[in-house]
Amino acid sequence: MSVTTPAPEPRPDGYSPFAHLTVQNTALYRQVMRVFVIAKERFAVHLRPEDVHAALPVGERPVELDAVVKALDSLVGWGNLRADPDTARVTAVEDFYRKRFIYQLTRAGEAAEEALGVYDEALGRRGALQAVALHDIVTQLRALLVLAVEEQPDQAKTHLALDTLASRFTALADNARAFMGSLQRTIDLHDVEEEVFLAYKDQLIQYLERFIQDLITLGGRIARLILELEDAGSIEPLLRAAAAREAVDASPEEAEHAEREAYQRWSGRWTGLAAWFISREGRESQARLLRGRALGAIPQLLAVVRSLNERRAGRSDRSADFRTLARWFAEAPDDDARHRLWRTAFGLYPARHLTVDAETLAARAALPVPAATPWAAAEPLRISPQLRRTGSYERRGKPRKIADREEPRRRLAEVAAKQAAEAAAARARLVTDGITRLSGLGELDPVSFGLFLQLLGDALATWRPGMRHTVATSNDGSMEIRLSALADGGTAEIRTAGGVFRGPDHLIEIIDLTDGGDDR
Repeated sequence: MSVTTPAPEPRPDGYSPFAHLTVQNTALYRQVMRVFVIAKERFAVHLRPEDVHAALPVGERPVELDAVVKALDSLVGWGNLRADPDTARVTAVEDFYRKRFIYQLTRAGEAAEEALGVYDEALGRRGALQAVALHDIVTQLRALLVLAVEEQPDQAKTHLALDTLASRFTALADNARAFMGSLQRTIDLHDVEEEVFLAYKDQLIQYLERFIQDLITLGGRIARLILELEDAGSIEPLLRAAAAREAVDASPEEAEHAEREAYQRWSGRWTGLAAWFISREGRESQARLLRGRALGAIPQLLAVVRSLNERRAGRSDRSADFRTLARWFAEAPDDDARHRLWRTAFGLYPARHLTVDAETLAARAALPVPAATPWAAAEPLRISPQLRRTGSYERRGKPRKIADREEPRRRLAEVAAKQAAEAAAARARLVTDGITRLSGLGELDPVSFGLFLQLLGDALATWRPGMRHTVATSNDGSMEIRLSALADGGTAEIRTAGGVFRGPDHLIEIIDLTDGGDDR
């Protein structure tokens, strides 16, 4: 007769399927559960102990089958597996009295494995800044604008466009959060070797700069498309059309409220998308926060590189100094040497202005006071009042007058108002009435010319070899410039107070986004 180990009792908190993570032989339990998950993917429901033993990795497979049987029984006790009598292989009466079971996953065990899979995936995920997702979002928003023009939007096309938009946006947001988290760990040099960091820091900085540039260029365009859908009231029918199509597949018991719940889900997704790209009610958009965080990461990365280079160059490093000092303390021969080292390293000495005369020292030598004597029971220390009588004297005078800063504030307000007016005038001067040639801008004042150079720089920053057309948005999102190359070429001249600006002629269109400029 064989003696079996009793199965563990289920935990009362309802999370017993996770108990195999905090006991001995956790690796074996995880491998056994992995075998059942793979078998389920292959539509195999029941497994025998020898099947599990054969499916385990060779390097982690127990020599004896009994170890696998004990692991299976423990998992049954925790609720991860279910054991059923194996009557298929009974060929004699004696077989009925033997312990033979087949095992299968329980719902709780399957849910626990799914949760652990999500945990492992999140733990190893580094994320990415997906500039391609920004282009896809622009494409899907334009598709929604086309569908919104129809009197009765096609439900299938609307649902497909919104579903693609939601999936690309979710992937963009999730990957951005994961990437910024891994980037911060890289900056802190957690989970990364210094050699690896120095090897790819240039690529990382270029990657950040490229994504920031795409986010600036496409973020304003996405925000404008979202506002166009919302201001025209076009998004509401589209969300309801997608919800109606989803409600068709609802079960009979859920059909009554399926469309309402589906609409609430789509409305929440759209609200999240709008909040990611548009700042409202004093709350900054996630795109702006991501851009600021990514911009701030670049100088942090450079600071880490500078710190590593200084450390390698042998410059002073406080942590290394303290480790060296600790080694000196450990190597000191006695306490007297350690005290001398302490005084030398930290410069801590008695208070020099509280000196003791020869008479007091002689009295202490004749009648020493033990160190454990309380201060209240010891002989008082008499200090001469000479220090107080001859101490420094600070002449008191009238307090300073409080400065009146009203006039500087007024001047600053005037300067700010003047600059704002000049910027508004410059924007109004540069806005084109449709598409025009670059040479048709004429003469520009210094403020308008400075703003024009910024816009032109933003457009040329997005220009790639082989491109004929580009669109860019200013850093503050107030203006948009559209630049197209001319087939016949030519030279454009723009006269300013400081000289003449010359360059290849292009077709140009400048739109003031703060003045309700539309996407023509």
